[in-house]
Amino acid sequence: MTSTPPPHRGINALIIPSARPAADTPGERAATQLLHLRTAAVPVPLLAAALELIAPQLQDPDPATRDAAADIHARLTAAIEDAAPDR
Repeated sequence: MTSTPPPHRGINALIIPSARPAADTPGERAATQLLHLRTAAVPVPLLAAALELIAPQLQDPDPATRDAAADIHARLTAAIEDAAPDR
């Protein structure tokens, strides 16, 4: 009896080729896949949730973490503002 592997789901469903060796962790696999993407459509509520999740890192004692969090926070805020309909 032979079995077929289950279909790819999530980020692995993209099956974007990579010149890098196989990644070990889900985060590394996601990063490898996302390097090839130029744009992505994300619902505004998901962006707002990500904004809330990153906000505590703005007060992190590590300056590098604070800087990275501030950059991501600014990008998420801009994406949310860009998605708002013009008045």
